[in-house]
Amino acid sequence: MRVLGVDPGLTRCGIGAVDGRPGRPPSLVHADVIRTPVGADIAARLLTLEEEIDTWLAEYRPDAVAVERVFSQHNVRTVMGTAQAGAVAIVCAARRGLPVALHTPSEVKAAVTGSGRADKAQVTAMVMRLLRMTDPPRPADTADALALAICHLWRGGSQDRLAAAGNRMEQRLAAARAGMQDQLAAARRERDERLRGAR
Repeated sequence: MRVLGVDPGLTRCGIGAVDGRPGRPPSLVHADVIRTPVGADIAARLLTLEEEIDTWLAEYRPDAVAVERVFSQHNVRTVMGTAQAGAVAIVCAARRGLPVALHTPSEVKAAVTGSGRADKAQVTAMVMRLLRMTDPPRPADTADALALAICHLWRGGSQDRLAAAGNRMEQRLAAARAGMQDQLAAARRERDERLRGAR
């Protein structure tokens, strides 16, 4: 399975593709950062992100896209820019029919390092170890994107299996309800026929 991780940001958007599956060491496909000029118009910056992310999707053909879930910060402008960049990544994936998963920073840290409170240096060190990289990915946004992809490889599969199991259970319950309704309807018809015959 190949996952494209996106650490959203307007100025620097980390992006990285990783191959792997649960229980096996992941392998690096490619990683980089998408930059947009700070002084540029917001529409132009978002369009640049859209074009770059779409190019990545076309070139690396991931099976899923993992995006960092935006959480509340004190700096509203930063949150807005991050949310807008994340939305662009989600739309790009949706246009290609790719499943999208949102992971919180603490989920990613816990998946990669074993601690949801790990700092950026610890996350980078574990990403390097897991992907057998000799040099740390720079800037940090790139390491975060790779960590997102690894998190989804290891956790996303189990989430998908749970969702699929839930869907199967709902289908069985719906079929059982439909069967009971058919039996009740048949019993009512039989009762009505007996009542008419008694008259």
